[in-house]
Amino acid sequence: MLYGCTTTQKGAAVGGLGGAALGGIIGHQSGHGAEGAVIGAAVGAISGAVVGEKLDKKFCPVCGAEYTASVQYCAKDGTELKFKQK
Repeated sequence: MLYGCTTTQKGAAVGGLGGAALGGIIGHQSGHGAEGAVIGAAVGAISGAVVGEKLDKKFCPVCGAEYTASVQYCAKDGTELKFKQK
């Protein structure tokens, strides 16, 4: 299901599923399970996408420029890019 997706897309999908489950459980306690699931899914997807985007960044150790994970070398100086530490 998540093969071929970017880290941001995976984060949004996982966050959305987790948020929907948690929102459904919490909403069920107050008699609003469906509404809780919808709100939880939206919040979870947004949060997951933000986290996924942060994990999907590389930087140039020489000049500090930032790139997406698909780029291998810095466009400014040709240095091999490194993943940002979590």
